[in-house]
Amino acid sequence: MTYFKLVLAALFITGLSACSPEVGSQEWCDALKEKPKGDWSANEATDFAKHCIL
Repeated sequence: MTYFKLVLAALFITGLSACSPEVGSQEWCDALKEKPKGDWSANEATDFAKHCIL
């Protein structure tokens, strides 16, 4: 029963990550531009500067 729950959780997490655009893609840059800058993580800010500005 526990094994089943772990597999189900792994599939759920994998499904969520498949829906987000790839970091550095135009879709990702556009989505981050719409997100309030106060909600950006340090990694998002660094990736945005690296992929969307430079």
